[in-house]
Amino acid sequence: MVSIVDAEQARNLSLFRPLGYQRNSCGYCKSDDGSASYYTSSVSVRPAHYEALVNRGWRRSGTLYYKQNLQRSCCPHYTMRLEAVDFKPRKDQRKAVNRWNKFVLGPEYIRRAAYLCPKTREEKKSRKSHFDLLGAVHEAEYSNVKRPIDPKTKKYLEPAHRFEVNLEGDSLSQAKFDLFRKYQTTVHKEDVSKWQTKDFKRFLCSGLTRSPADPKKSDEKKLGSWHQCYRLDGKLIAVAVLDLMPNGVSSVYIFYDPDYEQWEFGKLSAMREIALAVEAQYPYYYMGYYIHTCQKMRYKGTFKPQYILDPESYAWDPLDGELAQKLDTRPYVSLSRDRQAATTTTTAEKMSESDSADAEINDEDMSLFDLHMPGVLTLDEVKALDLDHWLLLVHGSFVHMIDLVGWERMPMDNPQSVKGIVAELAAVLGPEVFKQSAVVLFD
Repeated sequence: MVSIVDAEQARNLSLFRPLGYQRNSCGYCKSDDGSASYYTSSVSVRPAHYEALVNRGWRRSGTLYYKQNLQRSCCPHYTMRLEAVDFKPRKDQRKAVNRWNKFVLGPEYIRRAAYLCPKTREEKKSRKSHFDLLGAVHEAEYSNVKRPIDPKTKKYLEPAHRFEVNLEGDSLSQAKFDLFRKYQTTVHKEDVSKWQTKDFKRFLCSGLTRSPADPKKSDEKKLGSWHQCYRLDGKLIAVAVLDLMPNGVSSVYIFYDPDYEQWEFGKLSAMREIALAVEAQYPYYYMGYYIHTCQKMRYKGTFKPQYILDPESYAWDPLDGELAQKLDTRPYVSLSRDRQAATTTTTAEKMSESDSADAEINDEDMSLFDLHMPGVLTLDEVKALDLDHWLLLVHGSFVHMIDLVGWERMPMDNPQSVKGIVAELAAVLGPEVFKQSAVVLFD
């Protein structure tokens, strides 16, 4: 079989294996089948393509990619993002960074450094009136700590602890795995047997295509999946798993040594990741999904100003104000839908009747095109994509869908047919990623 795509073109494609629409138990309210999502898997997704998916409501867990049907799920997952340069830390967030810095430096170092390296009056005044996020998150890093020779000891003045943070590839190491297992079993009370190295690798080391390959040898903007590793006195104490996209830093997961739980690593890591976005000129910081009905998720809304992705129009609306008020009264909110419905009472009534009728159907048995899943292309919109010439990877070679035997006779709205499966994938991926991807079905 001769491939119709050359090696260079193949490297720029993202590959997707459709898994379909499924109902699963909810990890938040614990309902048996309350969460409904469309799933696909991949071991090869370009960072720019993933960014396009995130901006259409997708997230990933290792090689599993999913987009929730917010309208038919018990705990709707809303995509949120923050404009990094506009971040205004709250008092408790500033306090968390300052507490950590004082712990790392230690009272003796702070006292002697104030004497040996006194701040100017202007520096003291500025520190009191303005919180410098970038300066604060890097203040206690060993490479930034001032170490003058102390005339008393004739030695360099040393902080209480040597604190270092490095951005590394998303690779597996024994130290990372041991720390992760300690975190999961202590903080989340999971059985130690649940996690083996292969599970850790699949969950946190199987990410987006990474570039540059060696971060120490290139000033190129980092893209793909990375681990931001925190070390104290040479010991790994925390790892933040990050997806770096052309225009955003996406937080995937954070795990840390439970012995340091009092230092609020959730706040510390979020502020450091916002600082990374500002410094490396990634405009946005994505904290993952926001679930308004989950109290544990509410902390994400305290990193302001946050914006929520409208599940139907894909516009970004401020979380505070109108949106938050509506989320207090009902789980599914699309401001674009509400505004459209408000134009006429008749329209609003029809939409309400449609929603009630949809709630009665068994969605797993239906074509995705009959579900009216928010933000998914309609059957007519998919037909306009030229599905016949979408690329299919078969035994290492690329062919067109139309090359499949019987393709032209297959119904597009039948979820059991190959064309139906492929059409649903295209509908959920959207036109941008559709044009830059290929499908894996039989390998």
